[in-house]
Amino acid sequence: MALAPPLAYFCDMVKEKILVIGASGQIGVELTMALRRIHGNAQVIASDLREPNPLLLGTGPYVSLDVMNKEMLHVQVIRQNITQIYLLAAILSATGEKNPGLAWNLNMQGLLNVLDIAREEKIHKVYWPSSIAVFGPTSPRRDCPQQTVIEPTTVYGISKYAGEFWCNYYHHRYGLDVRSLRYPGLISYKSEPGGGTTDYAVEIFHEALDEGRYECFLKPDTYLPMMYMPDAIRATLELMEAPADRIRVRTSYNLSAMSFSPSEIASEVARHVPGFEMSYRPDYRQTIADSWPQSIDDSVARADWGWRHHYDLAAMTDDMILNLKGRDAV
Repeated sequence: MALAPPLAYFCDMVKEKILVIGASGQIGVELTMALRRIHGNAQVIASDLREPNPLLLGTGPYVSLDVMNKEMLHVQVIRQNITQIYLLAAILSATGEKNPGLAWNLNMQGLLNVLDIAREEKIHKVYWPSSIAVFGPTSPRRDCPQQTVIEPTTVYGISKYAGEFWCNYYHHRYGLDVRSLRYPGLISYKSEPGGGTTDYAVEIFHEALDEGRYECFLKPDTYLPMMYMPDAIRATLELMEAPADRIRVRTSYNLSAMSFSPSEIASEVARHVPGFEMSYRPDYRQTIADSWPQSIDDSVARADWGWRHHYDLAAMTDDMILNLKGRDAV
């Protein structure tokens, strides 16, 4: 009598069905596209309250979904046979300071809705991004370590820090495989920034090519941790594909690639845009930036699941300019 195939055989045959909540946002667009390349278009359900981003049109299924409506979210998870959830919907740092109550409610209750449903429906994996905004002025300014003093001063940072511990709680209490990264500022040519304190590092490219000048809302010597979006997407996918026994941090992993100031990125942009001029008019976002570390130590992520960044400031600038010029030429 033939022996039954091992359990791993059947696990390999199971196709993941993935729900991306907040798919039309800065991270969501590129992460959805990457997941569809890996798992197949039909296996990745994009969702958002907004209309689908043009880059997502025709690439796979899309549903209108409000993460705050727990009942409808639950219905979609069951109806679509979802096995993984990526929760990206959030109100970011600068926008959050304009309406702290709304930011707290969306960022916190949306996560709790997803965690509750994932626990009940035995979802395989949940991804939820945190941020360097969890750090505050009492955290080390340089090479801020994985474990340190964390006293955020923005509602965005407070909600992210609280969310990290909810993720940790659901993992240890219920065995939910939830994973997270503390993203630095993210830079992309494919999607618009979402109201964060590091948005200047995206806006500068568009304004430089369109107008030849840019007025920055931060001081010229304001150093912040940054990352090019291809690295951020790859880090997310590598974290989610890593064996569970390699994931020792169930709050959120520090993640880093580079740190630079507005004056340094202006110099890089000027290599490609002769005559480019940068001026400075710091606003309320300067106070937020001053509360964050200048650089991040992500050695724990590098040791646990092999994280390595690919892009530095020069390589990122070269690629941003090349792609934005190519898009404008179409």
